[in-house]
Amino acid sequence: MEKTIPDRVAVVSDTHGDAACWAAMAGGALMEADMVVHAGDILYHGPRNPVVSGYDPGRLAEMLNGFAKPILFARGNCDSDVDQLVLDWPVQSPYLFAQVGPGRILACHGENLGREEMINLARRYKADIFIFGHTHRPFLERVENVILLNPGSPSLPKGESGATCALVTRREVKVVSLNGKRTVLRLARP
Repeated sequence: MEKTIPDRVAVVSDTHGDAACWAAMAGGALMEADMVVHAGDILYHGPRNPVVSGYDPGRLAEMLNGFAKPILFARGNCDSDVDQLVLDWPVQSPYLFAQVGPGRILACHGENLGREEMINLARRYKADIFIFGHTHRPFLERVENVILLNPGSPSLPKGESGATCALVTRREVKVVSLNGKRTVLRLARP
C-alpha cells in the first residue's frame, strides 16, 4: 500500500454531536481533503449549548469511525474520556501536532489561550498553522510566518458567516461553507 503525505487538510471544530452537519460536510467541503483535523468539542453538546436538530452523538461517532480519510482530533472542553471509548482515532490533549504536506500544524481547542499565547506556541514548535476552535466564529490571520485559523462551527455557528469549516493547502487557507461552494475567508500561503 502506497503512503502519501496529505496535500489538502480539512479543518473542523465544534461539531457538538451533530451528525447532520458532518453528513453535509462529507458530501461537500470534506470531499476535497486528504485528511481532517478536528479542533475539539466532537460528540457532546455541552451544558451551555442548545441541542441541535441533528444531535446524534452515537451516529456521529459511527460516521467519524467510518470516514474513509484519516481524522486527527484535539480534545475540546466538552469532550470527555468516555468519548475515546467510541472513537477509533485518538483524541489528543492538550495539543495535536502533525507534519503534513501543507506544513506543520499545531491544534488545540483554545478555550484557555489568548492570541499571543497561540502565536508563541506555534513559534516554539515551529508550526506554520495554529488551529483552534471554541468560539464558533471563523477567524483567519497571518502573523509573520504563523497562520492562526479557527474554522468556525458547522453545528452551532456564531456571527454572520453561518456554518463553516476550513481547507488548508500548500497554496492557501480558506474558511468555507459546509458544501464548500462559498468562501468566507481566504489567505494565500507565503
